[in-house]
Amino acid sequence: MIRSVVRGIGSALPPRIMKNTDFEGVVETSDEWIVQRTGIRQRHIAGSGETTASLGEAAARAALQSAGLDAGDIDLIVLATSTPNHTFPATAVEIQQRLGLRSGFAFDLQAVCSGFVYALNTADLYLRGGAARRALVIGAETFSRILDWSDRSTCVLFGDGAGALVIEAVEGKGSIADRGLLAASLRSDGCHMEKLYVDGGPSTTGTVGHLRMEGREVFKHAVGMITDVVEAVFADAGISAKDLDWFVPHQANKRIIDASAKKLGIAEKKVVTTVDLHGNTSAASVPLALSVAVADGRIRQGDLVLLEAMGGGFTWGALLLRW
Repeated sequence: MIRSVVRGIGSALPPRIMKNTDFEGVVETSDEWIVQRTGIRQRHIAGSGETTASLGEAAARAALQSAGLDAGDIDLIVLATSTPNHTFPATAVEIQQRLGLRSGFAFDLQAVCSGFVYALNTADLYLRGGAARRALVIGAETFSRILDWSDRSTCVLFGDGAGALVIEAVEGKGSIADRGLLAASLRSDGCHMEKLYVDGGPSTTGTVGHLRMEGREVFKHAVGMITDVVEAVFADAGISAKDLDWFVPHQANKRIIDASAKKLGIAEKKVVTTVDLHGNTSAASVPLALSVAVADGRIRQGDLVLLEAMGGGFTWGALLLRW
């Protein structure tokens, strides 16, 4: 059996940090209010000249360096983003050009905050199907560009950044002991689209629009949906929560992360949480959290790691891999 094994990881964050106290002169809010409801203390905001493509490129270069590979070793780029540089071409193609890569193929994937989990699963299918040998899977966002900065219920939640993995097709034995991607479960339900969406687009308003969210509705559905896909992955892999080494959830809200882990029976010490540092970076959220946990030595080769995310649409998914 072919497994998609992680060879390298990288991340990129804009240097500008916006702390909760910086919002006090922008909207009616406070550090205490934001921390109590979300767990967020700061987020990174893209500056002039920083884009989804530039952040994605930086994360990709870091991942290639981590893997000990050159751009020419890559034959597939999948970029998860909801904030592309242009309506077209795909921002993945722009990153391909920035890396100096003239071969292979590249495309964007849009599943909002679930985008990286969707993208990693998609790249895995290409590798296992023999269409590519090595892939760059990137989650990159500049959500600050689509926020309504007068809406205190949303503008305090999001940040910018990028994370990337290099994965390679390697022959495994077909057991849970294999390194690489082991199981995945993806879901969506369009009847919830108005609970978290952007009120613009090329085919409707001809504008980019701003992010709109019914926060209570999102919270109400999140824990149940997350549990649904995680339990499906557990069943597929023949494991339980106690077998995990690490749980790396989408970093949207500390209360959602805690409630999901508790319902799934995942010990708090196994949960990677970076929402306090990055806020919600949508498709960049999971790879950024992964990057932090790998850099500080928590996640090591051979560890069993569960990824999970939920985003607008709604979309949601979970993915199990052995590092």
